[in-house]
Amino acid sequence: MKVAIRVRPGARAEHVGGRWDGPRGPALLVSVRARAVEGAANTAVVAAVAAAFGIRRADVELVSGARGRDKVLALTGDEPALRARLVQLLA
Repeated sequence: MKVAIRVRPGARAEHVGGRWDGPRGPALLVSVRARAVEGAANTAVVAAVAAAFGIRRADVELVSGARGRDKVLALTGDEPALRARLVQLLA
């Protein structure tokens, strides 16, 4: 399952949840403490999203947007459960 996200690097606390309506459509908000330096924020995003969805980090893959705030992640797992969790997080 692919999920569009909007990243807020350098946040005070890590948080996954909320909706951001950008030019490419709605995206899940992901705030991470790590700064966008040498891939640190991307690593933190993968860990935060994996924890929020209750899956392993290896089941989260960065598909596009490695150098920007708008990213697309591919999540592997029980798709109905992942979709239900996404709906909860977007609310």
